[in-house]
Amino acid sequence: MRLLLDTHVLLWWFEDDRRLGRSRALIADPTNDVSISIVSLWEIAIKSRIGKLNANVGMTERQRVHEGFDLLDVRVPHLEALAALPHHHRDPFDHLLIAQAQVEGLTFVTADRHASLYPVDVVAVG
Repeated sequence: MRLLLDTHVLLWWFEDDRRLGRSRALIADPTNDVSISIVSLWEIAIKSRIGKLNANVGMTERQRVHEGFDLLDVRVPHLEALAALPHHHRDPFDHLLIAQAQVEGLTFVTADRHASLYPVDVVAVG
């Protein structure tokens, strides 16, 4: 299975948070390919800067490399898919992550209840 972790799932993974539930086994399974998006690093940077999150982009990137997670850049097809997404909620970071998962054929791992409303495979955390 090819997975794309939502930002909060990534942070929970690094914190060994129990909220991961059954998704912990999917992320840990060496037969699965796990990706994070540059969008998640961007979200961490922005939310840390304004005081909504206590996380460090550099540390997150080092942990990503240590875990062997792939880094997904934003490309034009992702933006085209983003433009075509319906408006089920207002989170621009999630919208772009969902568009990336859709274009790349990745399963989106998230606790966001809105994600299943979009045309993308979802593993619900929690």
